Amino acid sequence: MTIYTIGFSKKNLREFIAKLQNAGVKKVIDVRLNNTSQLAGYAKKEDLEYILDLVGIGYEHHPELAPTEELLKGYKQKKIPWDQYESEFNKILPKRQPLKSIDFENQNGSICLLCSEDKPDRCHRRLLAEYYSRNLPGAGARVEIKHL
Repeated sequence: MTIYTIGFSKKNLREFIAKLQNAGVKKVIDVRLNNTSQLAGYAKKEDLEYILDLVGIGYEHHPELAPTEELLKGYKQKKIPWDQYESEFNKILPKRQPLKSIDFENQNGSICLLCSEDKPDRCHRRLLAEYYSRNLPGAGARVEIKHL
């Protein structure tokens, strides 16, 4: 099984869609807390859902898989370092029961977690993908994470 992740920042729409299509993604799971900002451009919820539908890719928004507003704000305002953010987010995840949010078994490994950050190294989508790889029933060593 492969769990894909992607950030829309620093990608134009054509590049973004091509990456999803080339990977064989069938559903994008939006894990952003806020997905209606003007700064999101083509990735605003309604626009993104419409665009993805045109190319045969499903869309779901799961804000319960995002960090809390306080945690996100603290990190963005540089009040907390990345290692603290990562630790706090990893404490939040089990309480939110992410295994109940997404049905990986019936997706044939074609799910992509979406956030805004260009790179996954300091983004909660990577932490979420790692959580799934550790905790999906029977997943073990057969889960691969690919950042598009």
